[in-house]
Amino acid sequence: MRNRIISVSVMCSDLMNLGADIDLLRGNGVDWLHVDVMDGHFVPNLTFGPDFIKAMHARTPQPLDIHLMVTDPELVMSRFELRQGDCLSVHVELDRSFAELSASVRSQGCRFGLAVNPGTPVEALERHVGLFDTVTLMLVHPGYAGAKMVEGIMDKVKVLRDWLDARGLQDVMISVDGSVSAERARLMAGMGAEIFVGGTAGIYRKGMKLEETIPTFRKAITI
Repeated sequence: MRNRIISVSVMCSDLMNLGADIDLLRGNGVDWLHVDVMDGHFVPNLTFGPDFIKAMHARTPQPLDIHLMVTDPELVMSRFELRQGDCLSVHVELDRSFAELSASVRSQGCRFGLAVNPGTPVEALERHVGLFDTVTLMLVHPGYAGAKMVEGIMDKVKVLRDWLDARGLQDVMISVDGSVSAERARLMAGMGAEIFVGGTAGIYRKGMKLEETIPTFRKAITI
């Protein structure tokens, strides 16, 4: 079994002290740093952009888990370079071919992923089989930190794992994003999830330090 990955959402960090947070995250064994890029069109919010990704690359050697919630991923990607080991995901709801984008990302030694919104069936991935290394299941409606998990959405993890395995895609990793507490992460690990995006529900918990929440989260997904 592959190691399960904790990917912490920096959108939930103390942005005025992000450098210190990054050091704490790395020191406490976090695997990836999750960077949400929003354009105010695909989702109704604006967050980080290409310059922020460049700054993150300069600040830390940790892989970045870059989630593009944008209508024009090529435009955004033209403004920064990926680093070997990064993962870049775009949304399947863009309803277009991802062949060239996938080839470009993979040629740089990175994983290419597709993200799936709560209301989108896993069957939307069918036309893109062979192009993606990860699938991110959005457990909340995307756009804002701290959103409430969609009722019953965790069952979709098992549905997706079965769907992938039936097509010989056992190597494709499932990422779960949105209101992922340690308790929910444990359940979804048992369903086949391997990448866990940690935010306010699992890592940045009120009244708890990162030195407490990260080991608790790690223990939950080590089953």
